[in-house]
Amino acid sequence: MNELYHELVLISQGSQVAFNGFISRFSNTLYCHAYGILGCREMAEEVVSDAFLEAWRMRKKLTQLQNVRAWLTRIVYNKSVDYLRRERNRVKQISVEHFGMGDFAFPDMQTPADTLISAEELASINAAIDTLPPKCKYVFFLAKVEKMPYQDIANMLGIALATVNYHVGLAVQTLRQMLRGCAKRSVSNAKNE
Repeated sequence: MNELYHELVLISQGSQVAFNGFISRFSNTLYCHAYGILGCREMAEEVVSDAFLEAWRMRKKLTQLQNVRAWLTRIVYNKSVDYLRRERNRVKQISVEHFGMGDFAFPDMQTPADTLISAEELASINAAIDTLPPKCKYVFFLAKVEKMPYQDIANMLGIALATVNYHVGLAVQTLRQMLRGCAKRSVSNAKNE
């Protein structure tokens, strides 16, 4: 029996201590998802709190879930989108940027090989990522940064697995093309110096 399952069993029996550990385990990841969608710290915190409240309400059924992380992420996604819909109805003109889907925090590289990437190259990568369509960027973020399985992403977002593959493929292709252009400019700048 793995540690998470044991924690879920304790939670289903009403253990507050186990639930606090559960919150510690998932809160940062869920906050990043909510903030990436909403772009607002306070609303992201509220959405994550609501997700944990939902988990507490459903505590007796948590052990029956195949993937608790995907389930929680789906709750955060749905609550974030619901909030945005309410805002859209309240304010008639909202731009796509207001949805915050373009503001994901792609973490700094941390492997030894990644430290060889210069600040300029990292800026080029981030600029290339910023050009992706919002949904494509979100799927790419989940797949490549959060390392979520494609099937979990499909289930969480309510889209077909083929659509996840399409978005990741489009993102990789777009990034490859843009970064090749950056590399060519860097080489010609180096030759001119």
